[in-house]
Amino acid sequence: MNIHLKLLMGFCVAVLSMQVTFAQQDPQFTQYAYNTLGVNAAYAGSRGHATALGLIRTQWVGLDGAPKTQTFTIDSPLSERVGLGLAVINDELGPSRETYIDLNFSYTIQTSETRRLSFGIKGGGRFLDIDFTRGNAQNSSDVLFQNNVSEVLPTIGAGIYWHSDKNYIGISTPNLLTNQTYDDIQQTVAAERLHLFIIGGIVTDLSSDIKFKPAFLVKAVSGAPLIADLSANFMFYEKLRLGVSYRWDDSVSGLAGFQLTPQLLLGYSYDYTTTELQRFNTGSHEIALRFDLISNGRKLKSPRFF
Repeated sequence: MNIHLKLLMGFCVAVLSMQVTFAQQDPQFTQYAYNTLGVNAAYAGSRGHATALGLIRTQWVGLDGAPKTQTFTIDSPLSERVGLGLAVINDELGPSRETYIDLNFSYTIQTSETRRLSFGIKGGGRFLDIDFTRGNAQNSSDVLFQNNVSEVLPTIGAGIYWHSDKNYIGISTPNLLTNQTYDDIQQTVAAERLHLFIIGGIVTDLSSDIKFKPAFLVKAVSGAPLIADLSANFMFYEKLRLGVSYRWDDSVSGLAGFQLTPQLLLGYSYDYTTTELQRFNTGSHEIALRFDLISNGRKLKSPRFF
């Protein structure tokens, strides 16, 4: 077993040993393996060709004011070392509407014959709109005494992504600045807290036609409990992907992916809530559509998990 696999498995075991509870913070995704650019700027251009992704998430269906998120990303290598990407995320939660627009830049160095280390930075803006007449407040009389918010706030983030064709691990923060945000627990405007993301995964060939990929995403937020996602996916004949995912102390999920054409991938996931919220919602749905923008003159690599 190589050292990279040992480190990855060791980290997963460490995560499993932690006591973690869930609280809604930044937008979250079950299909985070498809939405890596939204998590880590260093991912830009790492697939070796231009890629566009659209993702829609509807969380806790049936619960008034529950999160709804739409994402669009596009990224491409500009050279062997430089990658560029654009990420647009729109997130709705109760009375809050937030739209993130970020430009991502990556620079990659070769660390071995098969591995590369990418450094990324991102910058852009966040459009924050909070109208306390929308959504359901626990105490409607309090809403009358809160001022609505409409602001454009800067964002600056950074990330590191160490990867090969078979495995990866990365660490990032989407925003180093602390601005205003909506706190759904207190139902008021609060200071945005620093987020730290750690991602990792490894692909193993079980046979010539079946691949297996365990992966994780850990989110640490200053002053809040840790959030951990663990997933296991199988790819059959480079056409069909099936898997399960567990978000610690929050939900279990089923995932499916269909390689409709060599360029077009359709992904779907369903989350079943394991907390008390299961009494008030019918689960969460997520649909992803990824298109590899590649010319007819170049051969597309075999479908990849990441």
